Amino acid sequence: MSEIIEGSIAPDFDLPTDGGDKIRLSNLRGKPVVVYFYPKDDTPGCTREAIAFTELGPQFEELGVTVVGVSPDGVAKHDKFKAKHKLTVTLAADTQTETASAYGVLVEKSMYGKKYMGVERSTFLIDANGNVACVWRKVKVPGHAEEVLEAVKAL
Repeated sequence: MSEIIEGSIAPDFDLPTDGGDKIRLSNLRGKPVVVYFYPKDDTPGCTREAIAFTELGPQFEELGVTVVGVSPDGVAKHDKFKAKHKLTVTLAADTQTETASAYGVLVEKSMYGKKYMGVERSTFLIDANGNVACVWRKVKVPGHAEEVLEAVKAL
């Protein structure tokens, strides 16, 4: 696995999404895409991040941008998460963490002295040609969605 850097081609993925749909990155070519990886549905930071992207949804839409949240949670959990918080972003289920691995965001984490593999909160802005335009790693949630929106406007 090589690190995904600005200017590299975004790894394609084909994942099930909330509502029983599927999303394939290569099918979205022609318009920018924001792919944000987050650890788990319905946890404080992940909820705030999803709500922030939802609140800015109309502005992303106006710019023709698709916003996709990706986590290891399954579709049923995504459906509950979306309904509970009235989210409008598409949530993709990377239950095998293959997409997270391809993007280099599956990392060793530690909690209460136990080490485990988990998703590092990261965002990738992919341009209309499928190239990575911006990368944010170890994302801090406050102000992040706004920062991504500004980067989209600068494309």
